[in-house]
Amino acid sequence: PTAVGSGFVWDEAHVVTNFHVVRDVARDELMLIFSDTGTSPGTDTPRRDVFRGELVGADPATDTAVVRIAPAPGQEPRLQIRPLARGASTPLEVGQTVYAIGNPFGLEHSMSRGIVSGISRTLDIGERPIRGCIQTDASINPGNSGGPLLDSAGRVVGVNTAILSNSGMSAGVGLAVPIDTVSRQVEEILRKGFVS
Repeated sequence: PTAVGSGFVWDEAHVVTNFHVVRDVARDELMLIFSDTGTSPGTDTPRRDVFRGELVGADPATDTAVVRIAPAPGQEPRLQIRPLARGASTPLEVGQTVYAIGNPFGLEHSMSRGIVSGISRTLDIGERPIRGCIQTDASINPGNSGGPLLDSAGRVVGVNTAILSNSGMSAGVGLAVPIDTVSRQVEEILRKGFVS
């Protein structure tokens, strides 16, 4: 089965996503698709670049993964790939507006708006509970995992990770791993290839 998830550009060479998005993807099948809202000349199709991805490392305990953008020899990007600005998750307050970006059900360029519904939530989906998660009512569905949760200034404050739902579809309770946690893990993965 094909896994579809989201991610965001961390720096000129890396994308951050959730570990559960890439965990079961074969090494030679990890693909990164970059697209923008413009169209290719003479068509109605969005401009897009497709690159192979290489898993640099992951931290299952925080559901964080770092993927290297690996263009094929001679492949030149047609789109400008820019890292997203990162904010901080510690100053978030309940009621603050946030935006979930991703590919729910494979629908590219999707954004939903909501609020921070709660802070310091615990998510128990992996090796150990992830503490300090951000609860939001911004619509998060399958395919949003790994995408950024942005504040109203467009800064990443969390990584969309899970929904709490009996049906598996958005029920207005989504959880994001705080960017403060993700940043620590990503920097360690970039330095060592793993989290100790």
